[in-house]
Amino acid sequence: MTADITEPLFQPLTVRDVTIPNRTVMAPMGRNFCTDHVLDAASPAYYRRRIEGGVGMIITEATGVDHPVSVDRGNTPRMDGDAALAMWRKVVDEVHSAGGIIANQLFHQGMLYGGADPEVLGNSMRPSGTIGTPGPTSYTHEYIEQARRPTRPMTDSEIADVIAAFGRSARNAVSVGFDAIDVHGAHGYMVDGFLWGHSNQRTDRWGGSQGQRTAFAVEVIKTVRAEMRDGMPLFFRFSQHKSSNYDARTAETPQDLEAMLGPLADAGVDVFDASIRRFWQPAFEGSDLNLAGWARKLTGKPVMAVGSVGLGSTTTETFMKVGTELVADNVPLLMERFNSGEFDLIAIGRSLIGDPDYVNKLRSGEKPTAFSRDHLATLY
Repeated sequence: MTADITEPLFQPLTVRDVTIPNRTVMAPMGRNFCTDHVLDAASPAYYRRRIEGGVGMIITEATGVDHPVSVDRGNTPRMDGDAALAMWRKVVDEVHSAGGIIANQLFHQGMLYGGADPEVLGNSMRPSGTIGTPGPTSYTHEYIEQARRPTRPMTDSEIADVIAAFGRSARNAVSVGFDAIDVHGAHGYMVDGFLWGHSNQRTDRWGGSQGQRTAFAVEVIKTVRAEMRDGMPLFFRFSQHKSSNYDARTAETPQDLEAMLGPLADAGVDVFDASIRRFWQPAFEGSDLNLAGWARKLTGKPVMAVGSVGLGSTTTETFMKVGTELVADNVPLLMERFNSGEFDLIAIGRSLIGDPDYVNKLRSGEKPTAFSRDHLATLY
């Protein structure tokens, strides 16, 4: 790889009042190093190193909102509580001291609560009492069998409580100094549970057609937006696949996708964060555009793509310990698609865990350190 091929990535992008110095983003990646939902003391330096390594912006690991069952294990962070907020403030301060920009990703596990600990599965909150159609997954067979048992649908008051929890945690994220917020609406978690027809079979105001199923996500976006400064960008992560079914599709056609994303853009989303298992994967038959490209075409908003940059295996395969050491020189393909205008930002995940200086090396043409599952054992 030569340095000049990647130069177009190193131009700024301004969203509201925030200027991202280049088009690379550290993807949100849960590292499971928390204790009682409080980040490990190594976290501020971990995030700072990626800014020093050249990344344009960081999106934090998924952070549970201020709700009793937002996350099912203590090793996942939350955005509430004095101790948790104090550590997040340290992270933000370290990133800012290195001249960086950082967004907080807010989520609620929703119908997948208990995926890491089936003993707490009974607390799962589901739009219609189902996880939808299961499929290929890194969850255990035992978990899927338990999770398939129906539970009661969420009540209106429970729905209102979760929406309010997103607002409270957005307020907390603003208070500790984050530059932007990314609402996690992908992978079958709470927000996505309402978007997917297989898991949302409600017949009230929260269910119905593809467009009607956006009602919950729209209210979350409006509530979060109301807690943010006008100049702060609001990202929204969405996906076709679910953690419980990698073959799932929320939108079967571009028209379905437009019906889903249009109301979210109107509600206040500034950037659509399309979670794709491989950044080159087409979203619909008859077109080479990936999911991010379609979001850009349909909404006119800036978009971010993600998925296997520099790697020959998906995140799923890493979780399942299959093909985890495969390295792929897919940067020329990345640049071809970026230069065509398919997406505005590219998020990089495991390659940045393997090498904090990955982006600097992407620019200089130097060969990066290859990702290995061994890198997941430490927070470096």
